[in-house]
This record gives sequence, structure tokens and C-alpha cells, in this order.
Amino acid sequence: MTAPGIPNEFVLSTSCFGTRLRTIEDQAFAAVAMGFRKLELGCAETPPTLNGFVDSQRETGIRVTSVVSGCLKPSNERPVCQLLSSPNADEREQAMGSVRRHLQLAQKLQAPAVVLRGSSVADPKLRQEAEVLNLELARDGLTEEIAEKVRDFVLRVQKKGQRQLEHLCRSLHQLMSEFPASKLAIEPGLQIDDLLNFEAVGWVLEDLSKRGLGYWHDVGRIHMREKAGLPGQGRWLESYAGRMVGIHLQDAADGEYQMPPGSGEVDFRLVSEYTPSTALKVLEIDQRHGRTEILGAVQFLAGKGF
Repeated sequence: MTAPGIPNEFVLSTSCFGTRLRTIEDQAFAAVAMGFRKLELGCAETPPTLNGFVDSQRETGIRVTSVVSGCLKPSNERPVCQLLSSPNADEREQAMGSVRRHLQLAQKLQAPAVVLRGSSVADPKLRQEAEVLNLELARDGLTEEIAEKVRDFVLRVQKKGQRQLEHLCRSLHQLMSEFPASKLAIEPGLQIDDLLNFEAVGWVLEDLSKRGLGYWHDVGRIHMREKAGLPGQGRWLESYAGRMVGIHLQDAADGEYQMPPGSGEVDFRLVSEYTPSTALKVLEIDQRHGRTEILGAVQFLAGKGF
């Protein structure tokens, strides 16, 4: 067995390694050396080679707890959740095939959860309008006038995206019927034009409650949405913590997210109070942060009650 680091109960996303380590085998050994016993297969610009994981698992005892749908392809491609809800039937079928591959991988690795991350509404005019609003936010900050524009815009996204949400629910229903042993969880997107906004997440969770669809919280992305005048951590957690399967732990500030917890503006004490003890607690920070920042984040989070 490889000599372990000081054990912790967090999950480390492989996205934290970026291009530094190119194989899942190397990532597993590096994670164990930092004290992690659990991995999430996260999205990256260049997905790691998965060969050798069984051997590294045998030697280290590490296990995979979750798979982010999209981790098998470069992260700059169109998000699969957007395609699952596409008005185009061929695109939906393509997305179904992609999610099936991720579910099959999760089953092979005995990972119980697969995360579906939100993405923008399909309407090109709304996406263009979102870009203009984002530029106003960056230039002027969150004024009451801009906040009102953003809220009005999100309402129009909800209305325009209703048909897409119906497609999404049907796609998820089919996938959960095919893979009843796996836990699917939806995660809100980052931008103001995301289909899975606060209200939409509630609708989808309610529609598929009997199928056991779960919620996945993302601290950094929700903070960025809050900075745009949309519902913040407390409201999301109060509403959906009861359905939470897992949480991506990262900090955010000044237009930047995926920062090490403790280096930004997020109130992690509040987040810890709402996070169920059973939820998978995944550290997901940008690849430019290394071992020192990762271990510092673990210590910080432990001090906040995680």
C-alpha cells in the first residue's frame, strides 16, 4: 500500500489537477498523498487517461464517488445538459448516448452518483442579451437598475425555456428508468441565461421526485449568480438541501470562482449548517492552485464545520 497522507473525509475532483497529471492512476496516487480517500471524475480541458485505475485503487484503497457528466470529453464542448433539453431530437439522442456512457462508467467504477450540470437556454437572442447584461454588470457593478434587468431577463428565460425543461425531464426520466441503481443529480449553471435557474431546478426536482432525482449544490456558481442579483446560497440551500446528493466546494469573489475555500467571499459556516451529513463534499478548485492551497482548503473547511 502507498504511504497515505493525513486522512480527510472530503472528495477531490480530478479537475483540480488539470493538465499537471494526465492519467487517473497518477491522480489517484497524488490524491492519496494529500490524504484524500475519494475522487470525483470532473471536467477538464483534456480528460485524463482512465487506464490503470484498478491497479492504483488496489494499491491505495481510493474509490470514485461521483462522475460529472461531460468528464469523458473536453470541457470546452457544449454541455450535455443543454443537449438533453435541445429542441432538436437528434441532439437530444446524442446527449442521451453521452450520459449513458457516463452512467456506465460510474457503474464500472462503483461510483453511486452522476452529476448533470446546467447550461444556457437554446435561444440565441437570449444568449446575446445575456452577454450584454454581463458586460453591464462587469462595467457598472450590481446597481438596482441592472438587478431589475437581470430579474426580468431570468423570467423571460424561464418562459422561453419551458419547452426545453419538458424535454429535459423526459430525457432524465428515460435515463433513470434505464439505470435505476445510479443516482442522477442536477446542478445549477453559472450564467444568468442558464436553463436550470432557481425556479426551474425546483420544477424539475418536483417533476422527477418519484424517480429520486437529486440536487447537487455548487457554492462558487451560486455565489456568482448572487452577485448578479439572483437568489443566493441561503435560499438555494433552504429550498433544496433536503434533496442534496453532493456539493462542490469552492470560493468566489470579484468575478472569479473555483477559488480555494477561504480565499473569497462565501460564508462557508452558513453552507455547512445546511449541508446534510450524507452529502458528498467535493473540493473543486481551479487547476492553477496546487497542493498547498488544496490542503489549506481542507483545513479551512474542517474549521467551518464540514
